[in-house]
Amino acid sequence: MTFEFKDDSEVWLEDIFANHYEEARSRAFSLLAEGHASEDGCIVTKTQDPRKTRFRGRQVPAYRFIYCVLNQRVASYDDVIRHRCNNRRCINPEHLDIGSRADNQNDDRDFAANGVDHSLL
Repeated sequence: MTFEFKDDSEVWLEDIFANHYEEARSRAFSLLAEGHASEDGCIVTKTQDPRKTRFRGRQVPAYRFIYCVLNQRVASYDDVIRHRCNNRRCINPEHLDIGSRADNQNDDRDFAANGVDHSLL
């Protein structure tokens, strides 16, 4: 028998996908509908900081919730949802990707050196 550790985030997402997926998709799309499109293709929230959402007893950043639900991806605590557009208020699923903390730091360095080419998003 093999022991596999799952953190709370993974257990929560697995429960959502198994038992509440349609409700979660509906919530993700309602969050996207609340945002407004900017000229660079981002869908941004009206909040000053990244928007948070509460679903099934847990509060998470809206961009994380949207990415995981729409991609049906179970993300652990160690997984980072990266903003390829470098806009933390952006919830556009096409601008989001998953990676490690090191990937996220490399993104920050790349942005500082080169900026963002929105035509590539």
